[in-house]
Amino acid sequence: MEDKQLIIAIDGPASSGKSTVAKRIADQLNLIYVDSGAMYRTITYVAIKEHIDLTDEKKIVNALERVSIEFERTEEGQSVFCNNKEVTDDIRQNDVTNAVSIVAAHPLVREVLVDRQRKIAMKQNVIMDGRDIGTVVLPDASVKIFLVASVDERAERRYKENRQKGIKSDLTKLKQEISERDYKDSTRKVSPLRKADDAFEIDTTALSIDEVAEQIKKNIFEKYPKLRK
Repeated sequence: MEDKQLIIAIDGPASSGKSTVAKRIADQLNLIYVDSGAMYRTITYVAIKEHIDLTDEKKIVNALERVSIEFERTEEGQSVFCNNKEVTDDIRQNDVTNAVSIVAAHPLVREVLVDRQRKIAMKQNVIMDGRDIGTVVLPDASVKIFLVASVDERAERRYKENRQKGIKSDLTKLKQEISERDYKDSTRKVSPLRKADDAFEIDTTALSIDEVAEQIKKNIFEKYPKLRK
């Protein structure tokens, strides 16, 4: 492998396949996977549990300062821990999903978490996914990918995922919530969701996870041919 550190940034809207494909590539290329969305979900979960007003930026930042967020690789994938307590499923519940955009829009919350994300990326080869990884968090990333998919397809994916986890969902409502999330993420004043100028865009609507992973790896191998096995 070349001397340059490998940093892969994957951005895109909700349920476009970012986390699933990032985990797949992390396993295949032996990279550290950083789920930035899970970090925002975790502090949102904490705020809800502690009955903090989601619009109160100062109180949320204060809560964040006493919260540790860690990831651990497991046979099933990756677990998320908040202050040493596993919250992997808790942070995927509907109340967190519908509130995370409010919390993620706070500039000071993003400032704290972006700093943490950059520190992680400075220590090892990583693949990180989110909304602003290639544009704000890691603008010098080695490879930048932007995933998109239709609202209908993304709602179907979220619906199936929720059913597998035992989370009750309504498909029509999910479509509405995803459209609203897209609008919030794309129009927020701080670090809005957008494609980096040098990112490679992939429409995942009609593609399997393996097909998406292969397209991403093709881009990686062009810059890092020694990673090809």
